[in-house]
Amino acid sequence: MDIFDKCHGSLTRAGKARASGLYPYYRVITTPQDPVVLHQGHELIMLGSNNYLGLTNHPAVKEAAATGLAMYGTGCAGSRLLNGTLDIHVELEDRLATFMKREAALTFSTGFQVNIGVLSCLLGRHDIAFLDNLDHACIIDGCRLGFGRSYKFRHNDMADLEKKLANAPEDKGKLIVVDGVFSMEGDVAPLDEIVRLKNRFGARFMVDDAHGLGVFGENGRGTPEYFGVEGDVDLVMGTFSKSLAAIGGFVAGTEEVIDFIKHEARAEIFSAAPPPASVAAALKAIEIIEREPERRKHLWETTAYMKQEFENLGYDTGDSASPVIPLVVGEDVTAFLMTKRLQDEGVFVNPVVSPAVPPGRAMIRTSYMATHTRDQLDKALAAFAKVGRELELIS
Repeated sequence: MDIFDKCHGSLTRAGKARASGLYPYYRVITTPQDPVVLHQGHELIMLGSNNYLGLTNHPAVKEAAATGLAMYGTGCAGSRLLNGTLDIHVELEDRLATFMKREAALTFSTGFQVNIGVLSCLLGRHDIAFLDNLDHACIIDGCRLGFGRSYKFRHNDMADLEKKLANAPEDKGKLIVVDGVFSMEGDVAPLDEIVRLKNRFGARFMVDDAHGLGVFGENGRGTPEYFGVEGDVDLVMGTFSKSLAAIGGFVAGTEEVIDFIKHEARAEIFSAAPPPASVAAALKAIEIIEREPERRKHLWETTAYMKQEFENLGYDTGDSASPVIPLVVGEDVTAFLMTKRLQDEGVFVNPVVSPAVPPGRAMIRTSYMATHTRDQLDKALAAFAKVGRELELIS
């Protein structure tokens, strides 16, 4: 048997989608991630980006990246541990720690690597991780790479989490890990309730706030700030690839724990350092987040408007409580077909199908930017109304 047999195009899910003419992935965009993008020469209203604050094409962010590039070159040619630490890496980590109100922070080259590195080095043979059933793939993979055990609890089900914590041996180290904002359905973890269980059972608590950073909280520090539990969340991770308009990620916590991760996380010590342009861009993005809270205000106004209008049309938006608003459409093929038809009508969206969601709960994932205009949103809503009726998803 040839190990590559499974890769034969006609047998793969991608191959079947291509054969049907409904393949919706790796679409090439030839413009910045703005509210309107260009794909194959056609303008599309972008409702599929994580550029929540609209900073990826901000002149000041681009200028900062260009300055970093000019000063330090295109890359660091090595790991942070050895030759790759630049002064702006240290500056960014200090800035992140201050912004997040933590003792220390550590950057990684991608957000995915943060969870891979942190969880694999913290979870030893005598430890247990408690994961929400809808946690991001990098949380799952990070736990798999560690030597500890993992238990999943039903999504946002505190009774199930309590039961699993109660059944865990007292002599085991316990770490609860959840997404602050769940990236597919857009709903939010009840951090205040998790904190009560964490304190009751002597566990530690880590929040992946990739989609909450810059969006939630009075100052944009994310879901722990929003719930008023920053002091009870032991570790917070965030990415630069969403609100911070770059590429990379970080984890923030106590000086002692961050120093341990710095010297033990294989995803950190065996990876090249984040490139200077991205580091400089993230630094500038933090400055803008603090200086321009009106961006966050406008984003939330847009979010409330779109959720209400979708529901007025008759769409099921699930339990979304964030700028990620899903439309539940049922079967995977329906999500693929709707994605194509919306693109035909000038709107870019993302299909979410199994196994990212349970079978029969495929959805169209929409997400919003602080820079969307009401005119753009209304044009998109007209397309959703037309396509939804065509597919008999709404009446």
